[in-house]
Amino acid sequence: MNRKTGVSARVPDGSVFKDMAGAYVALMTPFTKKDTVNVAVLEQQVDYYAACGIRGLYVTGGTGEGLLLTLAERKHVLETVVRANAGRMRIIAHIGCINTNDAVTLARHAEKTGADWISSVAPVYFGQTFAAAHRHYTKIAAATGLPFLIYATVGTALDPERDARLFDIPNVMGMKYTGIDFYALQRLIWRLAHPAIFFAGMDPLFVPAFASGCIAGCIGTTQNVVPRHFSRMFDAMTQGDFASAIRLQAEANRVLELLTESENWSHRKAMVRFIGLDVGAARPPYEPLTDAQYEALAARMREQGIVRENDALKGQK
Repeated sequence: MNRKTGVSARVPDGSVFKDMAGAYVALMTPFTKKDTVNVAVLEQQVDYYAACGIRGLYVTGGTGEGLLLTLAERKHVLETVVRANAGRMRIIAHIGCINTNDAVTLARHAEKTGADWISSVAPVYFGQTFAAAHRHYTKIAAATGLPFLIYATVGTALDPERDARLFDIPNVMGMKYTGIDFYALQRLIWRLAHPAIFFAGMDPLFVPAFASGCIAGCIGTTQNVVPRHFSRMFDAMTQGDFASAIRLQAEANRVLELLTESENWSHRKAMVRFIGLDVGAARPPYEPLTDAQYEALAARMREQGIVRENDALKGQK
């Protein structure tokens, strides 16, 4: 272990990490008016984000309403994404479930389907202890040969000494860290026995996260609306142009402020509809927007200068 730099210098050597660095979209799952998965729009999303320079897609996570989908639907979504992607982007399948055995089922399906990595939140509702999380992750990671990305969700406080033990689990190769304590993250990296890769999950802090030297990319919700901002942000920082990256971050944060002013996920999905991807409403217990609510939101997006810059969507409607 090197306590100056840690064993993970942003993107570690090794084929498992090849082409992983960059901006990822935490993909929204599109629904039809009959509340079924909208395959046509899902394929459109994949094509659009690939054309925007996005490195990869994080499928059926929180943004994708994964825990509001049946296991069959989650499999269907991943199969559709992998097929439509055709190798253009990296695919991370979020397979987290309340039930560990269901997560194992989805992990095996992800490997069979052709996902590049799997990822999971810690146990939710039941088993919310570190020991339970360790057992949960150990069983999932043992189910496949895919590299495993731990998802440290909002509010997770890193404990460097404790959490380093998670990386001793075979196949655990990284973490999506949705937090702001990059000093704690750096201390965690110092304690790892093998290389790992880390992604920022706090959309408004991609630039400072990257500047910390710990982060290889980002995975987030805002990327659904302004994907080019994040792909260009990443490119600018890797080229040393932090002035451009800071400007892009500020512009994206204005979008994020509007995106998060409502806890209703249908509000956020409506912003994606505005740019030309009709992902439908969120599932219950969320409620759909009324026509008046959508038009008011669309007017504010126009005021902010959020436009449909989607060359990739031309001719696809």
